[in-house]
Amino acid sequence: MTCDGVFTRRWVRWFAESVSRTEPELTDLDRRVGDGDFGTNLLVGLATTIRVLDRSPVTAGESRAADPLEVMAGVFLDEVGGTSGPLFGLVFQELAASARAAGPTLTGAAVEQGIGAGLAAVRRVGEAEPGDKTMVDALLPALTEVRRAGPLPAERALALAARGARRGVSETARLRARRGRAGYLGDRVTGVPDPGAVGVAVLFASAAGPVTALAPWWESGVSRAHVPVTRLDGPESDTGTGTGAGVPAGR
Repeated sequence: MTCDGVFTRRWVRWFAESVSRTEPELTDLDRRVGDGDFGTNLLVGLATTIRVLDRSPVTAGESRAADPLEVMAGVFLDEVGGTSGPLFGLVFQELAASARAAGPTLTGAAVEQGIGAGLAAVRRVGEAEPGDKTMVDALLPALTEVRRAGPLPAERALALAARGARRGVSETARLRARRGRAGYLGDRVTGVPDPGAVGVAVLFASAAGPVTALAPWWESGVSRAHVPVTRLDGPESDTGTGTGAGVPAGR
């Protein structure tokens, strides 16, 4: 698979579709631990991103892998409100910068570098550390999973990042929050995953197809019988070629 601008544009579009399908669940999670605007903010930012991308359609070879990621980063940094919008914008910005440095196509090394730089940016700007029950707790295991595997094609690296991030989502449900509004709720949010961490997992999983539902990622780990995304724990995870529900392979 060539991970050029067509690939990353499809990834962004699938991410937007994933958030559209799961926005009620994301919003419900955020109402329980935050301000309740997380799902809406993601949805608005991605809808704007898609409108911008649709004004400049491309075909294979006409754009670099970084281009759609840069559009998404710009929208989230400049136009999306709330706490999470700019933080996700930083992650997108670092992924785009790593993709740009890699050349016209996205590489596994660029995925690893982008996640690492995005994690560092979120920790710096958001003043969050591992164990604080934030998106950091999904980014860190995503990075660890990719690094542990060594050199990989980009699509495989993204699949491993999704697997690591989902594991992080499950862990955030067990953590006591130490940042934001959730930090004041104490044990009342124990058992509820961090919405930002969920968003990170959805981002990486969407590279292989739209996410159709979230639960029960965080109830007892990721159950093979309930994985609603791209079957990253199944045979497709070995090649990074899984497809989302209802999305034809190769679309």
